[in-house]
Amino acid sequence: MARFDGQVALITGSAVGIGLAVATRLGSEGANIVMVDYDGAKAQQAAAALGEKGVDVLVEVGDVGEPAVAASAVRRAVERWGRVDVLVNNAGIAGRSANLWELSVEEMDQVYKTNLRGVFIFHREVIPQMLKRAYGRIVNIASIAGKEGNPKASPYSSTKAGVIGLTKSVGKELAKTGIRVNCVTPAVIQTDILKQVSKEHLDYMLSKIPMGRTGDVTEVAALVAWLASPECSFSTGAVFDISGGRATY
Repeated sequence: MARFDGQVALITGSAVGIGLAVATRLGSEGANIVMVDYDGAKAQQAAAALGEKGVDVLVEVGDVGEPAVAASAVRRAVERWGRVDVLVNNAGIAGRSANLWELSVEEMDQVYKTNLRGVFIFHREVIPQMLKRAYGRIVNIASIAGKEGNPKASPYSSTKAGVIGLTKSVGKELAKTGIRVNCVTPAVIQTDILKQVSKEHLDYMLSKIPMGRTGDVTEVAALVAWLASPECSFSTGAVFDISGGRATY
C-alpha cells in the first residue's frame, strides 16, 4: 500500500508551483486531492492532468482569505470522501518589492489576507474534522524570509513569520491528539512567485544561498510528503528548513 491510500489531502494554491508539486506527489502515493486556488482555469487544467494519472481530484475555486471558500472546500471533501486527513497551506503571494514606507496599507492587507489570514481560516475549518477521527497532518509553507526578514519584502517576511508562530502555537494546542502541525521554510524555489519580485531582490536572495541555485518544487514536495505522512509522528510545532544551506538556525 502507498502511504496515502484512502486519505484526503486538501492543498491551497495547488494549481501551479509548490502546491501542484505537492498534489502530484501525494496523489502518486494514493491520496485523493482537494485543490484550492483562485485561478479556476489553471486549477481545472491541473486537476485534469492529475486525473489522467488516476488521481481523484476535487477543485474549489476562490480566495483562501475568505472563510466561505475554506468552509465550502472542507464541506465538499467530507461529502465526497467523509474525511480530511492532510492540510497543506501553500497559497501565498510575494507582494511588491519596495521599502516599507513606500508601500500602502492596502498592499500589506493583500499579502496578509493570503499568506496568514488564509492559513488561520483553513486551520479553523479542517481541525474539527481531524479531531473527529483523532488523526491529521497539517503542513504550512512558510519561508526563510519569515526567520531572517528580507529587505524590501516586509509584508511577505512578516506574514511568513506569522505562519511560523501560528504553526508553533497550534502544534502545542494539538500535541496530545493524533494531529501533527509543522511548517517548511524554503529559500528561493523556482516558481511563478518569482515573477512578482524585482531582479535586484531575486539576486539578493540567491546570493544568500551557499548552493548557489534555486530549489526545485519536487524537492519541497518530497519533504512535505514525509511531514504529511503517518511516519511524522514525533514532530509537531516544528520548522523544517529547505534552503540550500542558507538557514543558520
